Amino acid sequence: MIKNISNLGDAALYCDFGKDVNKDTNTKVIRYFKSIQKKNILGVNNLTPSYNKLIVSFDLKITSFKNLKKEIENLDIVNSETITNKKIEIPVCCDEDFSLDIKRLEEKLNVNREKIYENFFDKEFFCYMTGFIAGMPFLGDIDKNLRAKRLETPRVKVPKGSVGLTEQFANIYTFESPGGWNIIGNTPIDIFDSSKETNPNLINPGDLVIFKEINKDQFLKHNE
Repeated sequence: MIKNISNLGDAALYCDFGKDVNKDTNTKVIRYFKSIQKKNILGVNNLTPSYNKLIVSFDLKITSFKNLKKEIENLDIVNSETITNKKIEIPVCCDEDFSLDIKRLEEKLNVNREKIYENFFDKEFFCYMTGFIAGMPFLGDIDKNLRAKRLETPRVKVPKGSVGLTEQFANIYTFESPGGWNIIGNTPIDIFDSSKETNPNLINPGDLVIFKEINKDQFLKHNE
């Protein structure tokens, strides 16, 4: 399954699953991610999965690249069927105060907003990875006729909770941050909770996400 395992600096190992960015490849990444977590390999101190890569950081005082590489190559990999994926519903308000780029998307895609939102809310998304800012989920896959490039000039500040689209992915800004994604709405719920030490992410790699449209009154009531 892993195409290649190589060094990444002095204390990290780089597992390459190939160039493809799709659910099948990412599921292989998640299977290794879960398997390493399950085995609790001595010396491993952090795991960072992405679309088609997995970085395994380790403590040089406890293990080495050679030993860790051998352990990963001989892992008992969990089956896809045994991976429990949560299905999470995320409320989103698409009021004009929150849908900052819907007009841009209409023009770029030559699709009216009703069709954009209809497609978005009918879709079940798969979480490929989290990153960029803490807990931000990268959710695929958007239909090909709704894929748009990033903003030509990124915003200095994207509001917390903003839901954005770019190319084949949707994401949710877990904090106010610079960013260039096409913003179509906002969620009132916290996707990342720093007070939780063990698992602060609401959405994790492998989880399934559906979005539910709410109005502005419902959005404001949730924040009361």
